[in-house]
Amino acid sequence: MGYSLAIFDWDGTLMNSVPRIVLAMQRAAQDIAIDVFSDRQVRDIIGLGLPEAIAVLAPALNARQAEALRQRYIARFHEIAAKEPADCFFDGITSMLATLSHHGAQLAIATGKGMPGLKRALAAHPEQQQLFSALRTADVTRSKPDPLMLQQLLDETGVAATAAVMVGDSIYDMQMAGRAGVAAIGVGWGVHHAEQLLENGALRVAQSPQQLAEWLTAPAC
Repeated sequence: MGYSLAIFDWDGTLMNSVPRIVLAMQRAAQDIAIDVFSDRQVRDIIGLGLPEAIAVLAPALNARQAEALRQRYIARFHEIAAKEPADCFFDGITSMLATLSHHGAQLAIATGKGMPGLKRALAAHPEQQQLFSALRTADVTRSKPDPLMLQQLLDETGVAATAAVMVGDSIYDMQMAGRAGVAAIGVGWGVHHAEQLLENGALRVAQSPQQLAEWLTAPAC
């Protein structure tokens, strides 16, 4: 296949978790008595680490308010998660991952989630969990779009930047890939539109997991 390492974002790329994130942030805003964010406002910061996301989402908050919002978001997210079924992979994702693994690709995750949350989510999908050889989250390294997350994954897996691809649904994924010298492919079912992804460095934007699998398993030219 064309790439030795396929690195995936989590929320909005593999996992259909965006509605839960939006609702949790809106309820957190209510909890600390600030104006509730629109769906679009919250979707636009998905992919960043939580402190960085709050700084972009609500720059007028002082440090105490920002920390209160962070804590209430975490509490609300766990509360919502406890009352609802586990987040599901988008249709076609599990077969796409299996196809890539069958073709010999290493798979990794680079996400704005915290590591405890990512590990809980993966534990709910043990068949897919075993496919990923390396994980990086915003609480153990720098948040997107800083390239450090990708650089660490390349070091851990022993793959050169030119042999890796970053797959994501946000402009932060595309920007991070560009700064790391890694190819970027967007997906058309997440938080940012195809035009935004292309403008921020995506080589192309897949409209289905099947199309993504076909591109990623195509022989290198």
